[in-house]
Amino acid sequence: MKKRFLAALVSVFLLASCLTGCGSSGEKAGSNGELNLFVWTEYLPDSVVEKFEKETGIKVNVSTYSSNEDMLAKVKSETAGAYDVLNPSDYMVAQLIAQGMLKELDFDKLPNFSHIGDSYKNPSYDPGNVYSVPYMGGAGAIAVNTAKVDMEITSYADLFDPALKGQLVVLDDFRAVIGITAKSMGYDMNETDPDKLAEISDRLMELKDNIVLYDSDSPKSALISGDCSVGMIWSAEVAMAMEEVSTIKVIYPEEGAYLFFDNWVITKESPNYENALKWINFIMDPENMALVLEEFPYLCANTDAIAKMGDEYSSNPAKNPPAADVAKGSYVENLDSDVLDIYSEMWTKLKK
Repeated sequence: MKKRFLAALVSVFLLASCLTGCGSSGEKAGSNGELNLFVWTEYLPDSVVEKFEKETGIKVNVSTYSSNEDMLAKVKSETAGAYDVLNPSDYMVAQLIAQGMLKELDFDKLPNFSHIGDSYKNPSYDPGNVYSVPYMGGAGAIAVNTAKVDMEITSYADLFDPALKGQLVVLDDFRAVIGITAKSMGYDMNETDPDKLAEISDRLMELKDNIVLYDSDSPKSALISGDCSVGMIWSAEVAMAMEEVSTIKVIYPEEGAYLFFDNWVITKESPNYENALKWINFIMDPENMALVLEEFPYLCANTDAIAKMGDEYSSNPAKNPPAADVAKGSYVENLDSDVLDIYSEMWTKLKK
């Protein structure tokens, strides 16, 4: 009898422990499934991901990339459904849609879309926001350490000056660098004319000796360390460099800046569609988006999150590019494959 009583007592204890340990589905990360994010490097704070995991019980796996093209190639090479949510730029959203790689969004489950500014809705690359919601963006701004550079820099064209030999860090992004080269000549950054592309190719090679480093992951590092004194980098990276080195300033080029805007999309083969929607709605909450902006101060589509940031964000031209400069800027557009082949050849030649 004593043995049976002890066995029963142990069973009750184990059952109670299980109920306590398992709890409700949201108490432990992973108890509500998983979510696989594929995002830009240095674009999403770990603390925000951890907050989502804690609130939802969903385990998040984060992978990163350094260019839209790298992302596309990786998604295509992986097993279908390897990633749930991607973070593509404007033109890449259009490309993903054209290739049938995205799933339509269920806006009944995205109430926080109401916090997105009207000017960011219904973009040309995804009319009606059928497949995407905007996240953050900015410009290919010029950063200059005024303590090290004597010449006045006001344009992309100035970056080609031989006086800047061995001083530049530029984005490791062929559409951006070739685009700003075209703009420096008065051409469209999405130029397709073969004769003009030949001229742009020649002009591009004039930039070669000035470039020390190609870096899209953390280009601010070369400016902060002093390895480079000038850069054509993400505007928010300039902002972060300015916080470390007081003599660095941001410049938006006279030709009009290269602009970008990144988005959240869900892959067609996503095995965790409902969790993906929860993530997108979570990140559009102004409180959560403000946490992102505190660490990565990019141009933001969430107007209510911006209101939480105050003047320090709003009045900083590197963090919040002036409307006049944004209006002058240009976005990368989709190009035909034969034109992209020419761009790729130009890029390969530059980096040899």
